[in-house]
Amino acid sequence: MIHARGLVQTFHTGQGKNKTAVQAVDGVDLDVEEGEVVGFLGPNGAGKTTTLRILTTLLKPTAGTATVAGYDVATQSVEVRRSIGYCSQAGSTFSGAYAGDEVVDHGMLYGMGRKEARAKGQQLFDQLDLDGMWRRMPKNMSGGQKRRLDIVMALIHSPSLIFLDEPTTGLDPQARANLWEHIRQLRASQGATVFLTTHYLDEADALADRILIIDRGRIVASDTSDNLKAAVAGDLVDLEVATDEQVSVARDKLASISTDVEVVDRHVRGRVPRAGKVVPGLLRDLEGSGVSLESIEVARPTLDDVFLSLTGRSLRDAEAAAEADHTGATESEEVPA
Repeated sequence: MIHARGLVQTFHTGQGKNKTAVQAVDGVDLDVEEGEVVGFLGPNGAGKTTTLRILTTLLKPTAGTATVAGYDVATQSVEVRRSIGYCSQAGSTFSGAYAGDEVVDHGMLYGMGRKEARAKGQQLFDQLDLDGMWRRMPKNMSGGQKRRLDIVMALIHSPSLIFLDEPTTGLDPQARANLWEHIRQLRASQGATVFLTTHYLDEADALADRILIIDRGRIVASDTSDNLKAAVAGDLVDLEVATDEQVSVARDKLASISTDVEVVDRHVRGRVPRAGKVVPGLLRDLEGSGVSLESIEVARPTLDDVFLSLTGRSLRDAEAAAEADHTGATESEEVPA
């Protein structure tokens, strides 16, 4: 459904002697098969939105090739756009028009009849908790309501391939859960393919069959969530000892099964492969050495641990940034080369 090789996008910042070339996308290769839900993760500025804009024909790549739904993004942009649904970060609705009119007009642009577009639009309004919003203007809607309206616009023509760029930013937990279920139903009932960019780790974990991680314009990982987490060096074991004197003993015991041990106050932490199998023996060893534990925690690796191990940065920092500012300002605001 999506196949890209060697995608490059270079932007220019500044003017004159201060003009600088910035490579937002640097040789991206990716494949998305029909019926997949793929999560596209990375911090702000990593190249997520720029890649998405190339795939949706909003930017022509500086170099490389990509086909979407069987069409070349550089030479067959009209055919690509007819084949996809796209919900952008910034939104696409006109604030001064009635929401229902916007949706119907959008559906008609895709060749739907007015009656068909109205029926499908009202169905989507019901599914996405927009009851009573048909005759309301977006400027009089809440942020969450406007975001759900953007998603209706992307889905009105029942596309087989849907691009969702940070679709749940600004939604409350109930609305997010509702949208997750709708995304699942799109694949289950229509066989739709979904390409989803998100800062929310739980969202990617819950929805995506496969996860792509991009950093500094390059794909640094592509696999299922479980496989990516399994590749991290073990489960995190956190021992809280009863006294300061016991810290060094606990550290040495944990170091015998872990290569990465740190001490914070009375907490001794380290990553242990297959911790469930070896922790019982560790506890017996600690007890035999006179170490009393206040607590022990064993945490499986998370997607944030995956990203941290691959890039040295935390995806949770990106998630916090997304919550603080979801205006759509991205790396793609530069001037293309």
